[in-house]
Amino acid sequence: MKKIAFVTLLLSFFLFTSCDKDYKFTLNVTKKNTIKDKITINLKEENNQQVNSVQFFVNGKEISSDGNSLTLNAADFGVGKHSVSTLAFYPGKTKKLNNSFEIFADKKPVLYNFEIVNSYPHDTNAFTQGLEYSNGFLYETTGRRGQSTLRKVDIKSGKVLQKIDLDKQFFGEGMTIVNDKVYWLTWEAKKGFVYDLKTFKQESEFKYNKSKEGWGLTHNDREFIKSDGSNKIWFLDLETLNEKRAIQAYTNKLSLKKLNELEWVNGKIYANYWQKPLIAIINPKNGVVDGIINLKGLVKEMEKTQKLKDQDDVLNGIAYDAANDKLFVTGKNWGKLFEIKLITE
Repeated sequence: MKKIAFVTLLLSFFLFTSCDKDYKFTLNVTKKNTIKDKITINLKEENNQQVNSVQFFVNGKEISSDGNSLTLNAADFGVGKHSVSTLAFYPGKTKKLNNSFEIFADKKPVLYNFEIVNSYPHDTNAFTQGLEYSNGFLYETTGRRGQSTLRKVDIKSGKVLQKIDLDKQFFGEGMTIVNDKVYWLTWEAKKGFVYDLKTFKQESEFKYNKSKEGWGLTHNDREFIKSDGSNKIWFLDLETLNEKRAIQAYTNKLSLKKLNELEWVNGKIYANYWQKPLIAIINPKNGVVDGIINLKGLVKEMEKTQKLKDQDDVLNGIAYDAANDKLFVTGKNWGKLFEIKLITE
């Protein structure tokens, strides 16, 4: 009897193992899409075995589905790379599968050139990280450990009217001004500082959450807007500075990485592209790069009077005077600040 029981148990084991091996799942999704497309995600059991139920997740959030397939509107997710996963429940087992899809803009960005309206002196020792216009003055943050500063600058003369140094352990990055407070990022320390605009006295500090680093910072009426050196742009609560969501910057062909200094201009995000003489104009709703400003000619203009170090003295710094519709740009250690006007190519 013991022998029979053992043989029965052994046969049951092999039968269960054999059945389990009969299950073969594939998670299918169109890899490349445009923001106007519909995206179908399908979980298939290749051997037509019984599947009890399926759960779908996009970017970690469960999406309701009808059976083994799911159809998404790309516009609901914005451009960028998105993760998709499924949990398949079948007799006695659960199987998880992962995949991803990418969404691109549906048209080319508008290309802009420029004309110089005015040029002003700029400190060649200013390794510009953040730039902002406020009440007739420029406010600027500079970088590098031991050299990071916050400054108030007279535009026409380039004279530094007020300045404080950041603690030498920190590498200063971008900044913005909200309600008479200066919010200043640091690069790798995962935190930023808050200063009184008039006195430059430090009042508090804040931590980053999901973003890895601090690069550029601006704001609109509702949120802070932050770059971290990747293709992502983060939106932070104006009160708590908690990161609420992020978009990814994409054209119709590629992802724009290494986004740096930011400025909010007429409802769009203007972003320096680190070590490239370009500014991307980004739709804050979906990450689509609506335009590219080509400032190669501005670099050539600078090189007439100053030798620029490769990979170092690069374009960085955007400030906007909304009341007078004036756009200012400069670069790290550049001897000039430029007011420019955009021209469609």
